Amino acid sequence: MKFVDEVRIQVKAGDGGPGAVSFRREKFVPRGGPNGGNGGKGGSIWAEATENATTLLDYRYEPIHKARNGEPGRGSDQYGHDGPDVTLKVPIGTLIKDADTGEVLFDLSAHGERALLAKGGRGGMGNMHFATATRQAPRFAQPGEPGEERELVFELKLLADVGLIGFPNAGKSTLVSRLSKARPKVADYPFTTLTPHLGVVAYKDHQSFVMADIPGIIEGAHEGAGLGHQFLKHVERCRLLIHLVDCGIESMGEDASEGDRAPTRDYETLNRELRLYSEALSQKPQIVAATKVDIPEARERAEAFASELKSRGIDCFLISPATGEGLAPLLDAAARVLFAPKKTP
Repeated sequence: MKFVDEVRIQVKAGDGGPGAVSFRREKFVPRGGPNGGNGGKGGSIWAEATENATTLLDYRYEPIHKARNGEPGRGSDQYGHDGPDVTLKVPIGTLIKDADTGEVLFDLSAHGERALLAKGGRGGMGNMHFATATRQAPRFAQPGEPGEERELVFELKLLADVGLIGFPNAGKSTLVSRLSKARPKVADYPFTTLTPHLGVVAYKDHQSFVMADIPGIIEGAHEGAGLGHQFLKHVERCRLLIHLVDCGIESMGEDASEGDRAPTRDYETLNRELRLYSEALSQKPQIVAATKVDIPEARERAEAFASELKSRGIDCFLISPATGEGLAPLLDAAARVLFAPKKTP
């Protein structure tokens, strides 16, 4: 299934039905009064978050949604039927914005949470409501009110406890597949992952958390370079970031010149991109892991990189997503952040 995380749609609620102008005409009721009923209410349009949806793809191909109008009122004091409501199912984590102003109107972050997108118009009153002692035969009724119409943007931000960040081909997808039942595409070339993947990681004592691999962020991502700008927003909801630093690139070396890849340079570059995109994002708890230590040269670089970070007061885990080495301590560190008892004020 294609992953779509932002769509623009148009919604139009149903108009209210007009009230009826009608009078009683019965054989033995010579002076029958008005009996026109009210029009029905127009259908409203709702959005509802559901765990059964993972993408906004359907709305890419069906961007216009209209609810039915209310039925007109009828004689004999009969009211028109209300138009049925329309419910648009969206994935959990969907933001709903005004398309013109960009204002966030709703944030659907739980299963079953609903939001009223467009309210149906009220039905008009029939002439039975306008009879008075001095106006016993009103020959008018109210028209129905128009339903609301607006343009909206649905924006999906994945709900994950842990977000994996790192340069392309750092082993994010491999790590997710190793720790969960998710099976993202894995290959030995950059930008293998074109969409985020979620996996549920089982931990000790029946505890679990959701992990997401965020497609490759590169230098300049906050300005739209590579794929990073498209997916940086998915990191914003994560409670913890695991920063994977690739130490297995063949061209890496201790004498890396300006512009070449090096573990420390990659680490600082990615953190700078997070900070430039969002200051709040750069303040999230972060665990650093040097990857691909199953390669001898990579292990040497990883150990040197970990030593440098330790001098800054930052712990660094040496792991291999391919073989599973070092993953248990990494999970323990993540669990200490995720499952730490909350401090009471």
